[in-house]
Amino acid sequence: MGWLFLAFGIVAAFGLAALLRRAALQLAPAEWRSALADMPLTAAFGLMVIAIYIFVALAAPLLAPFPEREVVGSQFQPWSLQHWLGTDRLGRDMASRLIYGARNTVGIAFATTALAFIVGSLLGLWAALRGGWLDQTLSRFVDALMAIPSLIFSLLLLTIFGTSVLTLILVIAAVDATRVYRIARSVAQGIVVMDYIEAARLRGEGSWYLIRREILPNALAPLVAEFGLRFCFVFLTISSLSFLGLGIQPPLADWGSMVRENATLITFGDITPLLPAGAIALLTVAVNFVVDWQLYRASGLKEQAG
Repeated sequence: MGWLFLAFGIVAAFGLAALLRRAALQLAPAEWRSALADMPLTAAFGLMVIAIYIFVALAAPLLAPFPEREVVGSQFQPWSLQHWLGTDRLGRDMASRLIYGARNTVGIAFATTALAFIVGSLLGLWAALRGGWLDQTLSRFVDALMAIPSLIFSLLLLTIFGTSVLTLILVIAAVDATRVYRIARSVAQGIVVMDYIEAARLRGEGSWYLIRREILPNALAPLVAEFGLRFCFVFLTISSLSFLGLGIQPPLADWGSMVRENATLITFGDITPLLPAGAIALLTVAVNFVVDWQLYRASGLKEQAG
C-alpha cells in the first residue's frame, strides 16, 4: 500500500509540474518562452520542488504550527491532529522542526556554496589569466588540499575551530572552493587564448576588467551548472556533519541532526526519521534535474542536431 501511495504521489507531482510549465509559458515574457518550451518535464519538476523549498524556508514562522525550539509535549508522541508528525525525544513538534529545517539547512548550504564560488571562481579565473608562477603556486596548493578527503578535512577543521554556524560556513566553503577553483581555471584556460582577450590586453585593460567583462560572461554557463552540483555536495556535506554531531548544532533544527536524534523510532516501525532524509534526497534530485537541463542547453546539442 505504501508503494502505491508513493507512485501516486510521483505521478501527481509530475502532473502538477506539467500544468505549471504550461502556465509559465502563457505568463512568461516573450524572451523566456523558447527556453521554457524546450524545458523537459523533469526540469519543470525540479524547479517546482526548488520553489516550494524556497517558499517554505522564507515562510517557516507562518507555516510551522509551533516555535522551532519549544517543548510542546511528551517524548516521541505519535502522529496526531495536534502534532502532525509527532514529537521528538525532547517533546518538540517534528513538523515544525522539519519546516524550520528548510530555512537552516538549505539557507546555510546556499550561503556556503555562494562563498565557495566567489572565492574559487575569482582565484581560478585570475590564475588562468595571469599564468606563470602565480598559476603554478595556487594550483599546487589546491592540489595538496584536494588530496585530503573533504569530509575528513572538514571534520578535522571543525574539531579545531568549533562548530558555530559561521565556522561551519567558512570551513566547508574553504574546502569546496578548491573544487570550484579547478573548474574555473580549466574553463578560463580555453578562453584566455582567444583573440578578443589579446585585443583587450593590447588596449591596456587590467586583470579585473578582463575577468569581469571578457572571461566571466563566456565561462558563466558551465559555472552556473557547477554551482548547482556543488550546492548538492555542500548540502549533503552539512547534513552528514550534522548527523555526526559536528554540523548545525542544537537547538537549531537541521535535517541531518533530526535523523540522528530520532533514529531509534525506526526500530519501532515509525518512519518519522526518514522524512528529513527524504527532504534531503528530494531537493538533491530536484537540483540535479535542473542542472542537467542547463548543461544540455549550454552544450548546444539541439542546435547541432538541427
